[in-house]
Amino acid sequence: MSPTRQDAWSQDEDLLLAEVVLRHIREGGTQLQAFEEVGKQLSRTSAACGFRWNSFVRKQYKSGIDLAKKQRKELKKQSIPSERDYPKEELVNEEPAVNSAASEGITFQAVLHFLENLNQRASAATAIEEAKEKTIQKLKDLEKQAYSLAAENERLSKNLKAIEEDYSSLIEIMERARKMVVLQEEDRQQKVKFQMDKNGNLERIEK
Repeated sequence: MSPTRQDAWSQDEDLLLAEVVLRHIREGGTQLQAFEEVGKQLSRTSAACGFRWNSFVRKQYKSGIDLAKKQRKELKKQSIPSERDYPKEELVNEEPAVNSAASEGITFQAVLHFLENLNQRASAATAIEEAKEKTIQKLKDLEKQAYSLAAENERLSKNLKAIEEDYSSLIEIMERARKMVVLQEEDRQQKVKFQMDKNGNLERIEK
């Protein structure tokens, strides 16, 4: 058993923690289960994962949490039948035909025809299952991308707000500097006087 880690969290570990917690929220699981799953993968305690989520990571994924909760509600409303039951239903429907054929005497051709139909239905069911798995994987990839974009959007919004505040501060400083220059110029002009020289001409003097 690997020792429990107590070192600092990396960005990749924060991302893994967010993905697992959001998945559990979306699928109706508990955060405790998510913390235990992440703890096993990172060799950390579930308590450490929970503390990291509540103290830091959760604040970065507010939009992702809302999206996961919305998807969980939508999944509860939907009732999707499983394609795995399809071949079983077809086999049940075929049983009367087989029993009927048995009562009349089963021929090799009838058995061959039945097996061919069964193989075709099995192939179709397999194709449906594979298509379903691909769709689910694609959906998970898109959800992961959506969570990352939501986090990036929040980060950029915070950066934009900081830039706007810095810009406002710069404008305020420039306005103060301009006023100081104007006041200094006015003060300098007030110190200027003129006097008449012995020839009757005005000359400029400083106070």
